[in-house]
Amino acid sequence: MGVLRAEIERSMDGEPARGEVASRHGDIHVSVEILERFYEAFSQRDPATMAECYHPQARFSDPVFTDLRGDEIGAMWKMLIEQGPDLEVTYADLSSNGDTGSARWEARYSFGKDRRPVHNRIEAAFVFADGKILAHDDDFDLWAWTRQALGPTGTLLGWSPMVKTQVREQADAGLREWMAER
Repeated sequence: MGVLRAEIERSMDGEPARGEVASRHGDIHVSVEILERFYEAFSQRDPATMAECYHPQARFSDPVFTDLRGDEIGAMWKMLIEQGPDLEVTYADLSSNGDTGSARWEARYSFGKDRRPVHNRIEAAFVFADGKILAHDDDFDLWAWTRQALGPTGTLLGWSPMVKTQVREQADAGLREWMAER
């Protein structure tokens, strides 16, 4: 269970979620609208609108980018969209109770120098504050991703902590370099 998923479960039990900055009991309609806006912008390859959906104190994590904060989140989406000219995003099952939400989404794109085809299926969990996304946790099978994106190396070793760590370090370094160039 990811950190955010544990936070959501605690928040549904009536306990404040870690990092909470606004009062609980958000508007369900506003929360679903922000998810619709976010994923529609993603499917239209619009990272500026995606970034506007996040709270200034937002946190993002997934199996590759494990702890992004604030402006790093929008930069990551912009980098991924710019570097993935064939990126296609679909989404479904947007839901919210006002304070927390979830979605399922899929990404299809070519990865790396060899342009290996990737089809990634993601489960997303959210915490909302002030009509924005405060916390966003995407969960997917990193080994399945490495098998597609890295080919034989990913198939043979993608399950290993060493390869997972290398993927994370390269992604983080790539984001830092990309941000420094802008």
